[in-house]
Parts: sequence; structure tokens; C-alpha cells
Amino acid sequence: MHPLSFRLIFITSSLLLTIIFFAAWRSHPGHVVSDFAQTSPSNPAPTQKPAALYTSRFVSSHLDDFVHSSSVTALPGGNLMAVWFAGSREGAADVQVRASRFDANSGEWGAEQVLATRESTRTGTLKHIRKLGNPVIAMAPDNRLWLFYVSVSVGGWAGSAINAMVSDDLGRSWSPPRQLITSPFFNISTLVRAAPVFHADGSIGLPIYHEFLGKFAEYLYLSADGEVINKFRISRGTNALQPTIVPQDERRAVAMLRYAGDTHHRVLASRTEDAGQTWSEPYPLEPANPNSSLAAVGTPDDGLLVALNDLRDGRFKLSLYGTDPGLADWRNLAELDQSPDPLGKAFSPDAYKEIIAEGFRASSGARRLPLEQRFLSNLDYRVCKPTGCEFEYEYPYFSRSPDGMYHLVYSWNNTFIKHVSFNDAWLAERL
Repeated sequence: MHPLSFRLIFITSSLLLTIIFFAAWRSHPGHVVSDFAQTSPSNPAPTQKPAALYTSRFVSSHLDDFVHSSSVTALPGGNLMAVWFAGSREGAADVQVRASRFDANSGEWGAEQVLATRESTRTGTLKHIRKLGNPVIAMAPDNRLWLFYVSVSVGGWAGSAINAMVSDDLGRSWSPPRQLITSPFFNISTLVRAAPVFHADGSIGLPIYHEFLGKFAEYLYLSADGEVINKFRISRGTNALQPTIVPQDERRAVAMLRYAGDTHHRVLASRTEDAGQTWSEPYPLEPANPNSSLAAVGTPDDGLLVALNDLRDGRFKLSLYGTDPGLADWRNLAELDQSPDPLGKAFSPDAYKEIIAEGFRASSGARRLPLEQRFLSNLDYRVCKPTGCEFEYEYPYFSRSPDGMYHLVYSWNNTFIKHVSFNDAWLAERL
């Protein structure tokens, strides 16, 4: 047989087997998707008008690391827990998934701890692991703490798989990592970035996305114990990534998506009216999106708050928007962080270090993190290029705690994870 004919037969057979396996894997009889759990914080009528609250702090405390892709969740008693990945650079072999706790009594973030490494992930999954990324932490209604994060065994991020760990004691100890089987063929090209959605029966909806042979979003449906039951397509094609999902009632939700195409350069949205089983074709919204991650959270009036880089290019400004349930009326509420240059132009290293030192002292509380010269000298490889040093505020992640406080974490110039918190009274002053 001619070698070319043999290769064609092999490829055709492989694709046919993949389709058969995929169809068999997807057909899980007897499962009905449960309604979204209604876990939004309830705001009892206050006896007096609450004061407007707004604070900003730094979460991470190591001065030498490249840090990125954080998430945060509320713990009992007003405490918080945040996770992110840190290492010498994105994709490096030394990257770890790290965590810190916020103590509501002291009002400070504690020391960093390591939750996952390449070695611990390799031991738990029995797979070769090249790199880690994109950790997501969330507290389920049953008070189990879930951690999902990405690992790559072969290739780049397009070869990713998702790992899960769970804690029954509020993060003091964790189960070994295990890999979710999201595809029957090599189990590659599945990433996570946004918060899971918990259903009324305890099942979990995990927003995921793919970067291999397309860029599209899906809704992964897991049992209460984290076993994959099904998945539902949110978008198709090559231009939608990193969905963040906000339930609006028991059956309806909106997914906000990062735009990765060449035409709209705007945030995309998709809707479901059957608890995530089917989704509308994504459509562009008013805010711009320069192919960057965004975050959204619901408000008591069924509207949304959205944090994003409202720019056509670059990530030198992070904006907070409010919108109505129909996503038609957008209001710029605040610039959470922005470059001193309105066009995001680069600064000389000396000027940049002076500006960033001032922002550091103003936002973190110097009593917790002394601003060492070593920190300033190591900024160069993270944010500086031969043309100069640029500001980047990116990868926001929203959570709302039971006391009604909003919590936003994001990457601050790839050097710290920053935490901003505020309440509805602060928002009301901006409407």
C-alpha cells in the first residue's frame, strides 16, 4: 500500500473512533440538569444607611515572583482565601499554585502557602506534568472548598487538562489532585479560568474553554463529587475564551466571554434559559475587549458588575462597569487602576520604579511588606522591555461574600496580586 494511502486510512480511522468514543462518553442516561442554586447574599433592610466602604490591599507577599491568574472566595466569619500561580515566569517549571488567607479581624492577608506543584500534581494524577496555571477556588454551599487548576503534559496551553482538589476543613488540608476526564481522546485542550456555578442538587457547573483546533467555550457539568457528567457548548469557532457565568434566577444565566477574534474587539455575551444546557449564539456588547480576561458578578437588583480592560489594545487600565439585567445600559463606575499615561505609553525604568513604589506604598500597607530595593530591581524582567516599562492590570476575578461585600482580585503589573473590596453603598455613590 502507498504510504500516503496508509496515512489517510489511519487518520480517518482515528477520527471515526474519536467520534464514536465522544458520542458514547456524552450519552450519560438519566441525568437531568438541576436548577442553579440561589446563593446570592441577602441584604436585610438596614436600620440606618450603611457607610460607603472601599479598600485595596496586596495579597501576595513574595517580592521576586511573576504572579498571575488569581481567584478569591469567601470563608465563614468574613475571612477570604485567594489563590494564584507564581514562579520565575508564566509556563516555567518552577510555577506553583499558591494561596493566602485574609483575616477579617486584622484586616490583613497572611503568609503565602503552596497548594500544588508539578511534583504534587504528577504524584496525584500519575501523569507527566510540564507546567501549571489558572487556579480557581470556590466555596460550595455544603462548605466544601474546591480548587480547580490547569496542567500541561505536552505542548503549550492548547494541551491543557483540568485538575481538582477538595478540602473539607476550609483549606487546612486538601485531597490529592485528580484530573478531570473532559475528552475521551488524549484528554487535552481544556482550561478553566472563572468561578464554578453550584446547582440546587449539589452538582457543579464549571465554565471551561478550549484553544486547540478553535477557541470556544463550554459548560462542564460535574456531580457533587466532581465527576464529569456532561458538557454543553457555549460558543463555536475561534473567537471566544474564558467564560464567566452569572446566574440570574434558577434557570437563566448570562455568560460573559473574552473576545479573541478580529472583528468586534468587544466583550461577548451568551444566555441560557435551561440552567446551562443550551446557550445562545454569543453577541458583542458595548465595552471594548483587547483579547483580555474579564470578570462579572451579580448585584441585588439583578444587574451585573463587570471588571475589564475597556481598551482596544493593551491592559494599562482596569475599569469597573455596571449594567442592567438586559446588558443594554452600561455605566463606567470607576477606574480601578490605570497607567499615569492616558495612552499607556512606556516609562523609563527610573521613572517607572518611582511611580510603582508610590502605588505600592499607598495600596499595600508598608507595615506588612517592606519595599526592598531587591523588589524594584527585579521588576525589569517582568514589566520592562528595551522600549521601556509598561503598566498592566489584568485577569480580574469577582466574588461576593455573604455579608454583601464585593471582592475583586487581579494581577498588578505581574508583580503582585491585588485585592479590592467595596460594598453597595460605595457603588450607590457612583450611580
